[in-house]
Amino acid sequence: MSDKDVLLSMGFDPARVEWALKATGNRGLQPAMDFILENEGKPVPDLSSVSSSSSGAAAAPSGAGEPMDEDDEDIEALKAVYGKKIAAGGGGGGSSSSAGGEGGAEAKSIKCTVCGKTFKNVELANYHAEKSGHDQFEESTEEIKPLTEEEKKQKLAELREKLAAKRAVKAKEEAKESLANEAIRRKAGRDINQIREEMQQKELLKEAEKKRKEKLEDAKARAAVKAQIEADKKARAEKAAQEKALREGKTLPEQSTSAAAPAAAAAAPKTAGKDYPETRLQIRMASGGQPYTTTLRSDAPLREVAEFLAAQTLAVNVDTVQFSLTFPRKTFSREDFSRSLRDLGLTPSAVLIAS
Repeated sequence: MSDKDVLLSMGFDPARVEWALKATGNRGLQPAMDFILENEGKPVPDLSSVSSSSSGAAAAPSGAGEPMDEDDEDIEALKAVYGKKIAAGGGGGGSSSSAGGEGGAEAKSIKCTVCGKTFKNVELANYHAEKSGHDQFEESTEEIKPLTEEEKKQKLAELREKLAAKRAVKAKEEAKESLANEAIRRKAGRDINQIREEMQQKELLKEAEKKRKEKLEDAKARAAVKAQIEADKKARAEKAAQEKALREGKTLPEQSTSAAAPAAAAAAPKTAGKDYPETRLQIRMASGGQPYTTTLRSDAPLREVAEFLAAQTLAVNVDTVQFSLTFPRKTFSREDFSRSLRDLGLTPSAVLIAS
């Protein structure tokens, strides 16, 4: 008897049986029964639009030594009870019958001496051996009576209850696994966000510290320029006073003191500049345009400034470019290109005019 006949004899609707067999690709009684029970409340679709599914367990038993699945054994028992014709089983029965005739007692079943279960034919016993790993069997005179219609319905109801219980356990495990995966995903997301926020915070602090240092250096540079302007004004005033005194034939006793003051003022930035490892420069072109800003080592020679500027614009040649200061007014010679920025008094910051 085929799987279809067994399902029909169990009382399932023919249309649903056709649907289940086609949807499961005729892989066996167990997948078809599972499909029917899972889709019990759904309407039967047009069979021409139904395609074979790759899900579900194969009906053929395999894997000796695996844990015994009682539902699979029940399904095989139903097949035998509903009259599935098996050549191996028939051969075994005939052999047992002839052996029984010779011995005086007819063997009507096969019994597993390990677990005590009895089976109607050889195929069911072999299936049990493959699934459980049991290898001790003997013939038995105990007859397995066919199930009545009431027992068939009861057996089917038990199978449905087992399938429902299995689905409930599986759904519970899946829900638990889903919650665990969601917790892991959320924790990973929080960790990533925390790392990203910490990196952003560090970048903000670093940028703030950089701006603070730049403002401090600019303030010091402006103070130095202002002091130099005042010194220049004082020097011009003293020079005008000296020229006036010379014209009038007078002498100024504080002349040497006044002359020493600018020298001391000029020396002060050089001394202070020794404390700065880096020098921040703003380079303006004499022809105008956007200024260039860079930070170099205070020990770097002035030639590195020329090389930096030549890399920024093609209008500058390292060997011909000239640098000058506005305050104090000074033009650097080619010999100064080998001197360090600290020795030239350009630390911690300065504005150069390039021409």
